[in-house]
Amino acid sequence: MALKKVSSLRSTLVPRAVLAVTSAALLTATFASGCSSSNSGSNATGENLTGRGPITYVEGKDTTETGAVKQLIERWNAAHPDEKVTFKEQSNDASQQYDDLQQHMQAKASDYDVVALDVPWTAEFAAKGWIQPLKDSFAIDTSTLLSPPVASATYNGTLYAAPRNTNGGLLFYRKDLVPEPPKTWAELLADCTKAKDTGIGCYAGQFAPYEGLTVNTAEVINAYGGSFVGPDGKSPTVNSPQAKAGLQTLVDAYKSGDIPKEAISFKEPESQTAFVTGKLLFMRGWPSSYGDAGSDASAVKDKFSVAPLPGKDTIGASTLGGYNAAISAFSKNKATALDFLRFLISEDAQHIVASGALPSVRASVYDDPALIAKMPYLPALKESISSAVPRPVTPFYPAVSKAIQDNAYAALTGNKSVDEAIAGMQKGIETAGS
Repeated sequence: MALKKVSSLRSTLVPRAVLAVTSAALLTATFASGCSSSNSGSNATGENLTGRGPITYVEGKDTTETGAVKQLIERWNAAHPDEKVTFKEQSNDASQQYDDLQQHMQAKASDYDVVALDVPWTAEFAAKGWIQPLKDSFAIDTSTLLSPPVASATYNGTLYAAPRNTNGGLLFYRKDLVPEPPKTWAELLADCTKAKDTGIGCYAGQFAPYEGLTVNTAEVINAYGGSFVGPDGKSPTVNSPQAKAGLQTLVDAYKSGDIPKEAISFKEPESQTAFVTGKLLFMRGWPSSYGDAGSDASAVKDKFSVAPLPGKDTIGASTLGGYNAAISAFSKNKATALDFLRFLISEDAQHIVASGALPSVRASVYDDPALIAKMPYLPALKESISSAVPRPVTPFYPAVSKAIQDNAYAALTGNKSVDEAIAGMQKGIETAGS
C-alpha cells in the first residue's frame, strides 16, 4: 500500500498525538458527572453473547491521509456481507467523543457495538460495567501484540479491550552534535555542555500544567522505578524513593538551566518549534514531530535522529498513547463484535493501521522494510513502546492526572519541594478514589 512521504505525516499524526495527551485533562467535569453510574452496566455483560448481525463501530474523526479506519471497515465488509460494520465517526474533539460515549452507555443504548476508547478511559468504562470483559469464550489472543498496549487495555487483571493502535514518546536529538544518543538521564545531562558550547538549549519536553506534564512526569518517575497506583487502580503508590528520585531529576535540570526556563510553558507545538528551529539539542516528542523536523523548512533537516527516551540505568519508559477497541456491554450482536475485535489486531488490519501513520500494536509490523523506508523512526518507536508504561490504570484517571501535573508544576517552579510534591500526589490520588 502506497504511503505519503514522511514529511507529510504531521497532518495525520498530530491530531492523534494531541488526543493522546489532552483528552484526560478535558474530561474532569464530565467524569465527575458520570461517577454515580458505577457498575450500571454490569448485568448486561452476560447478555447477547451469541448475537450476530450488523454492528456499528464508533471512533473519533479519521484524520489519516490514507483513510485507515474506512479502509478497515471496507476490508471487513467485503468479507462479511451479512455482518457489515457501519462507521460512526465522531468529532475530533476528545471531550465531545467522551461525552457522546458516556451518554450512550448511561442510557444503555445498543446502537454502539464497538467503541474506540482513548487509553486512559478504558479502566473507567470497565469499572462501570460499560464494556465487555474479554475472558472465557470472549478471550482474544494477544501473544503477537506488544505487551504495554495490552496492559493499557487491562483493568484489575482482566482484559477489557483490544489495543487498536498505540503511540510512544521519542527522544529527538541533534546527531550532528551528539553522534550517539544518550540512554540514561546522566548521559543526557552530561551532553548538555555541547548545547551550551553551541549556544542552544539542552532539553525540553512538555512542562506546561496540562496533560502533557502528567505524561512527562510519569515517564521520568516510571524510568526511575516509581509508580502511581497499585493493581486495583485505586491505592496510591507514588510516595516512594524511586518516584522522588525521578521528579528530582526534572527539578534539578530545570533549576540548572539544562531545561530552558521558557520550557515551563511548552506544550507540543512550542517544544516542536524550538527543536525544528534549531534551538534545542534534545526534545521529548511524539512521532508526529518527525515530519516537520525533516521538512525542507526545518533548520535541523538531515541533522537529527530519534531514539528511545532516557532512563535511570538504561533506556527509559515512554507513556503510551493510542486507542483501545471495546465491545459495549449493551450490544445485541456481541459475537460479531468479538470477531471484529480479532480482525482489528490481525496482521492485515495492523498493516492498514500502520500505513495510516498510526503506530501498530503488532510487533512484526515495525520490521517491515517498506514501512521503515517511509517512516524511519519505526525501529526506535518499537523499542520505545516495548519498554513503555501505560498512564495510571485507574477508574479515576482525570483526578489522578490533575494531582500529578499540579504537584509536578509546583515542584518545577519552586513552589513545593520534591518531597512535598510527591506527598501532594499521594494525597491527591487517595482523594480521587475516595
